[in-house]
Amino acid sequence: MLQKNDIVTGALIEGYTSEGMGVARVDGQAVFVHGALRGERCDIKILKVGKKAVYAKIENITERSMHRTEPVCPVYRTCGGCALMHMDYEEELAFKKERIESAFRRIGGLELTLDRITGSDNCLGYRNKAIYNVSTVGGRTVTGFYRPRSHDVVPVERCLIQAGFSDRAAAAVRRWMDENGVTPYDENTCSGSVRRVFCRYGFKTGEGQVTVVSASSELTNIRGLVDEIRSACPETVSIVLNVNKTTGNTVLAGDFSVLWGREQITDELCGLKFALSPRSFYQINRDQAERLYDKAVEYAGLSGSETVLDLYCGTGTITLCMARKAGRAVGAEIVAAAISDARFNAAGNGVSNAEFICADASQAAESLKKQGLQPNSVVVDPPRKGLDSSVIRTIAEMGPDRIVYVSCDPATLSRDLALFAGLGYKALRAEAFDLFPRTCHVETVVLMTKK
Repeated sequence: MLQKNDIVTGALIEGYTSEGMGVARVDGQAVFVHGALRGERCDIKILKVGKKAVYAKIENITERSMHRTEPVCPVYRTCGGCALMHMDYEEELAFKKERIESAFRRIGGLELTLDRITGSDNCLGYRNKAIYNVSTVGGRTVTGFYRPRSHDVVPVERCLIQAGFSDRAAAAVRRWMDENGVTPYDENTCSGSVRRVFCRYGFKTGEGQVTVVSASSELTNIRGLVDEIRSACPETVSIVLNVNKTTGNTVLAGDFSVLWGREQITDELCGLKFALSPRSFYQINRDQAERLYDKAVEYAGLSGSETVLDLYCGTGTITLCMARKAGRAVGAEIVAAAISDARFNAAGNGVSNAEFICADASQAAESLKKQGLQPNSVVVDPPRKGLDSSVIRTIAEMGPDRIVYVSCDPATLSRDLALFAGLGYKALRAEAFDLFPRTCHVETVVLMTKK
C-alpha cells in the first residue's frame, strides 16, 4: 500500500482526470499527479492517500512529453484559475475531446462521439468577465483569485486570460482603497467592506462595466472611486455598487445602485446587440459563443414556421438567435434582471416573435405544457449541475421533434442524455467548442431526436 511521502520512480502517466491531472497506475492503484502529461515517465512523491484516490506531485521528469510547455503566468502553480498552461493547445483540445467522449460512455452509456472540437483563436485575453476577490497582504490591498480548495487570495496584478480592462479596473479599486483607508471584507470576523471587484467588457463595442461588491453601503469618498476607475479605464460606461451582506460564496446578491454612467453595457453577438447588467448571464468568450450558438441554431432545424422553447435563456442570446429562424420563440429564466434585459434586447433588435417569462425552468416547462405549448424544438443551456429530472420529464412530455442541449459540464450532460434516452430521445450528433482555453472547462452542444 502506498503511504504519504513515498517516492515512486519511473511512473508512467497513462491519461488524465477530468480536472487535467495526470493518471498513473502504481501497484494497481490510480495515482493522480499534478502537472503531469500523458506519455511522460516521472518520479513522483505521494502527497495524500485517500479512500478513493491517491494524489502525488512530480519530483523529476525522466521522459518528457513533446506537448509540455513552460507556463507564461508567474502565479500559475499557486492560483489554480488555469489548470492546463503546462500543455500545448493541441494536447489541451485532445484532452477535452476525450473527456467528453469518455463521459458519454461511462456516465451516459452512449456510443456517441464528437463530430469535432473547435478551438479558440485566442487562448489569452479572451474573458469578458472577471471576478477578483479582495484581501490584504503585507498591509496592502490585493486583488486576485482563491488558491485551490481554500479562500486564501493569491494576489494577481495581470491575469493573462482576462481582458486588460478588468486588470486595470481592479488596480484602480485597490489604489482607492489604500488611499482612503477602505478595508477588505473579512469573512471570518464579518468586518471590513469591499469583497470583490466584478468586471464586464464588451469586446465588440469596447464598453466596460465595473461593479464593486461590498458588505456595507457606507464607503468613503465614492467620488474618488469613480474618478480612479474612469482615469484608469476610459472604456468604462458603467460603475455599479452591489451591497452584498450574505455569507458564503454568492458573488452578487442584494441591492445594486449605479454610482456613475449607465446601468448596463452593450455588446454584439451573432449580429445582435445585447444589453448586459451585472447579474446577466453572458458567455465569457464572445467569438466562440457565436460559433456555439450558430451550431445550436443549425441543430434546431428551423425553416421559419417552428415554435422554439429556450429554457435557461439568460439575457435572451440563444432565444433571439433562434427567433430569426423560427415562427415563435419563448425564453424562460429565473433571474428577473436577466428577463428584463432579454425583453429590452428583443425590442432593441426589432425581434417581435420572441417572448420571455420569469420562472424556474421546471415551473416554466410545466406551466407552458399546461397551456398547450407544443414546441417543435426545445433548447436547454443549464448551469453546471445540469437539468432536474422533472424538467427532463416535462420536456419529453411536450413531444418536441428536436432537443438541443448546450452544456458546460460533460458529466451532468451525459447523465441527462441517459435520462432523455429512457424517455424516447436519442442523442444523434454532438460538437464541442472550447470557450475556456487553459482551463479544464469546455462547452458541448448535442442534438437529440425522437427515437
